[in-house]
Amino acid sequence: MTAELNRQRVLTMLENYYAGDLEGTLERCTDDVEFFSNAPIDILPHLGGHHGKAELRAMWQTVGQRYSEMRHEVAIMVAEGDRVAALIRLFLRKRSNARVVQFDLAVFYTLRDGRICQIREVMDTFDLVGQVLERDLSTLLTGKPEGES
Repeated sequence: MTAELNRQRVLTMLENYYAGDLEGTLERCTDDVEFFSNAPIDILPHLGGHHGKAELRAMWQTVGQRYSEMRHEVAIMVAEGDRVAALIRLFLRKRSNARVVQFDLAVFYTLRDGRICQIREVMDTFDLVGQVLERDLSTLLTGKPEGES
């Protein structure tokens, strides 16, 4: 019963966030919420680690400033007790040139007293950075044209 309730809590939080309701999203988190994303912070400085609602709000505001549209599709969600794991496909439209960045994100949530207290994101940062920078990183790193071995 708790697992299903926590699964619904995470789904509601995601719906709030992608609908642009930042305060509604933060209400579903504990005051001491911890966030960590494995992204390279020298290229995506708003990601990395954050602690508390104020830091999370600032990070999510930065994301909102960079992308004009955001939507998500939950491919898989598994809940066990106070832990929920989700595989999410994100679609973000860049404000700078209207290009869409799309990538899969694995997110692991921990809940305490019905609120999210920890968010841990894992993504293919190589793919994401290439899309954000609009460059073929394989070619850039190897010096070989795409598809050449």
